[in-house]
Amino acid sequence: MLSLKIAGISTVIVFITGVFFAHLFSRKQFFGKSIIESLFLLPLVLPPTVVGFGLLILFGKKGWIGSWLLEWFDVQIVFTWIGAVIASIVVSFPLMYQSASAAFDSLDSRMENAARTMGASEWKVFRTITFPLAWPGLLAGLVLSFARGLGEFGATLMLAGYIPGKTDTIPMAIYFAVESGQTEKAAFWVVIIVALGFSTIMWLNWWSRRNMQRYKNGHT
Repeated sequence: MLSLKIAGISTVIVFITGVFFAHLFSRKQFFGKSIIESLFLLPLVLPPTVVGFGLLILFGKKGWIGSWLLEWFDVQIVFTWIGAVIASIVVSFPLMYQSASAAFDSLDSRMENAARTMGASEWKVFRTITFPLAWPGLLAGLVLSFARGLGEFGATLMLAGYIPGKTDTIPMAIYFAVESGQTEKAAFWVVIIVALGFSTIMWLNWWSRRNMQRYKNGHT
């Protein structure tokens, strides 16, 4: 349940922020855009432990953000489930951003421009045209982000640690069960997380094929 909670919360945050930045960057050109996008996608190519170390520098008790939160709000990020959520957000955000960017870039801007000429506001254009047309790509990013957040281990271990009842997600439970020689326990959780990941990807593939078939039927 903790794994689902962490993956669920991080997916909601990643979906909102990923869609926002992807839509913003797909419609605007400015100096430094490629640098910012490279930073967004950097967690994809870095080892999870490196990402976790960076988060530890930021959110640790003596970190840039962590010390400020501790001093002013008495909030500690390290060794809490909130830390696990932050780690999950950072590692899954690139998947959502990439999927959303591809979805928005593939849209025909003439439909949006036509709505603007008829007096529709930018929010209405996004809500009634852009978002519905981009939804298949956004859904793919949403599902993949959830699956990535569910399986996150390295960055979570660095930032949240392993505290039974607080930060013991399924990947953590598997690792430490193996370390302690509890092979049967580790195998049980492996089956659970494989089943969750497999069913998620299977559903996404089924949904994509169904919608692609509907699209082909509508254009024949």
